[in-house]
Amino acid sequence: MNSQKLFRFSTITEYHRAAGLPSPAHPLISVVHMEDITLPLAEIPFSLIYDFYSISLKKVHHTKFKYGQQASDFDEGVLFFMSPGQLFGIDSVVDIKEAKRPEGWMILIHPDFLWNTPLAKTIKQYEFFSYSVYEALYLSDKEETMLTAIANQIEQEYNANIDRFSQDVIIAQLELLLTYSERFYQRQFITRKISGHELLTRLEDYLSNYFNSGALAIQGLPSVVHIAETLNISPGYLSGLLKSLTGQSTQQHLHSKLIDLAKEKLSTTNLSVSEIAYELGFEHLQSFSKLFKAKTSLSPLAFRHSFN
Repeated sequence: MNSQKLFRFSTITEYHRAAGLPSPAHPLISVVHMEDITLPLAEIPFSLIYDFYSISLKKVHHTKFKYGQQASDFDEGVLFFMSPGQLFGIDSVVDIKEAKRPEGWMILIHPDFLWNTPLAKTIKQYEFFSYSVYEALYLSDKEETMLTAIANQIEQEYNANIDRFSQDVIIAQLELLLTYSERFYQRQFITRKISGHELLTRLEDYLSNYFNSGALAIQGLPSVVHIAETLNISPGYLSGLLKSLTGQSTQQHLHSKLIDLAKEKLSTTNLSVSEIAYELGFEHLQSFSKLFKAKTSLSPLAFRHSFN
């Protein structure tokens, strides 16, 4: 995106005004129907930053979106999540003559609406709020219908007469929507195993090149954040995918690869344990020995002696 405009909205009311929508019925929560948005196509490309949460089911034909560093088309309905402060952009219209009105909905939730509720803390535990569009949820028709019904119930609730039960009812509906989303997301790990294995292959290639380059001795293990950035995915998605494919988190996977390399050096070379620890990026022999024993139940020397 070059020379693009950046719009930041601190309140839901500001967003409604900019999108050509009526003022929200509730200042802290709103269900927006995508076909009602009148952001002019002439403004494309542009980026948006919300100071509130959003949960969106979007079908926007012939348009490219960008979320973080990933671009994606939205010809199919996908569900994705944004936390306050994240960047989302409309990158381009593939064919402006073919562009149709967007379909779907978007729930906007100001953090103030969550105050004094359990969801204020638990919403941060849903990892998909940090995922990029590449990692968005692709829903079946049945799943889409189910979540749309919940969004409609939320809209009906805040459009009714507000009373002391309204917030509790809406919070319960949001928690139900997030619970279903978590279920569908875990299902996606299963249905997208082919792409998952392709990503695992890329990870293994990266780690193999890194370990063989001698970088371990100089820089130590690469961080999970660095690896995720190299693979153009989020750290949470990487760990979630590895959990589903290998049963290990990213950090556990790194340690397993490191121990495998240590075993190879202990059994096939005459390097001392201290030299091996240094080559593997450990500043202190004790740290290496502790990790090795935790993973193998043997000290490095005991493991070496088992081959004699």
